[in-house]
Amino acid sequence: MSRVSMLITISSRKKISEFVNFYETWQVKAGTISLGRGTAASEVLDYLGLEDEEKGVFFSLVTDAVWQKLQKGLQKELQIDIPGTGIAFTVPLSSIGGKRTLAFFLDGQEFEKEEEAEMTDAKHELIIAIANYGYTTKVMEAARSGGATGGTVLHGKGVGMKRAEQFLGVSLVSEKEVILIVSKKEEKNAIMNAIMEKTGIGTKAGAIVFSLPVTGAAGLRLLEEM
Repeated sequence: MSRVSMLITISSRKKISEFVNFYETWQVKAGTISLGRGTAASEVLDYLGLEDEEKGVFFSLVTDAVWQKLQKGLQKELQIDIPGTGIAFTVPLSSIGGKRTLAFFLDGQEFEKEEEAEMTDAKHELIIAIANYGYTTKVMEAARSGGATGGTVLHGKGVGMKRAEQFLGVSLVSEKEVILIVSKKEEKNAIMNAIMEKTGIGTKAGAIVFSLPVTGAAGLRLLEEM
C-alpha cells in the first residue's frame, strides 16, 4: 500500500540541479522546474550566512516508500539539514487525471492505491498566498507579523477566472505572485489570518490564501528548533 504525494524542493538556482540529479537515481525523473526568489529577512540571511539569490523550485511526484529513501539520502548525501542547502517536503495528492498520467510521473516507482485517510499527523503546513504583482513585500510583512520566517516567490498569471473576479471582487487574470511559506502547524492560523487581514481581498494586494498539509520534510531543522 502506498500514497502518492507532490514533492516540492526549493534550493538556490545553482544547486537545484544537484537535487534533480539525485532524484533521478531513485526513479524520480518526471517533474517541473520553476524559478523563484527568496523572501527571508536580511537578519535571517545574515545569521545563516546566505545571500538573497534566485531560487530553483522542482515539482515532482513520489510514493511514500520512495520518499522515505529520498529523505535519508537528502540528509546523508546532500546534507540538506545544513542551513542554506535547501528544503524538500511532500504534500499529499487527493486525485490525479488517469492511470497513464500517474504512470508517467511515477516512472517505475511501485504503487498500490490505498484508501484515503484523514491527514492528522502533519507537523508542518504549506501556506500558499496568491497576490497581485508587486505586493510580495506587503504580503511577507503581514506573514512575518503572524510568525513566518520567510518564503519563496513564483511569478504567475491567472487564466479563465472571470467568474472568480466577479465573485471575489479581485482580478485573478492579471499578473500574480505566488508566495510559498512552510510553517509549523500550530503557527499556520496566525500567519494566514495576518495575511488576510492586512493584504487580503479588499486591499491593493488582493491576496487569497490557503494551506496544504506537509506530510514529510527534510531540511527544516532550523524551523523545527525555533
